[in-house]
Amino acid sequence: MWFFGTTWVHHDGGYALRRVGFSLGTLLAAAVGTFLLVFAYQGVAISDAGGLVNLMVIVALAICSALAFGRTMEELGSGEGRRGGRRDRAERGDEVASEKSMRSIKLIGFVGVLLAYFCRSLVEAPREKRYRAEYEAAKVRHERLRATRTGNPAARARKRKRR
Repeated sequence: MWFFGTTWVHHDGGYALRRVGFSLGTLLAAAVGTFLLVFAYQGVAISDAGGLVNLMVIVALAICSALAFGRTMEELGSGEGRRGGRRDRAERGDEVASEKSMRSIKLIGFVGVLLAYFCRSLVEAPREKRYRAEYEAAKVRHERLRATRTGNPAARARKRKRR
């Protein structure tokens, strides 16, 4: 979300241009990443390690990319997902352990992560729905606090003492 600054709030300040740029950038990065993976695969193929090793490399990259894509789409998706709302301490600990276990898969399947960012940026800025929900809730809280504050608080304290 740092790429968009605060333009996602009112969709101003070049928000549409930033979204298009972000989409094209992630698609370009995914294409470059795919080229690098093909280059690495060719290195394995040249080594004559065998057909089974070549197949295992392809399957591992495909599975890691698919898992990374799915997990990233889930994280970028709705505000009620894994990180949304209040959670108890045990649930947060489970999330941290889950994220740690997914790091290596996301590293290997980085093309899936990039494609997830591309797909999500076609709909909205990544995590925009979550940030918008938090922003609206904070705005409502602020308005509620402003409505209850009237007058000088020091004057109220003196009135209570006189009674």
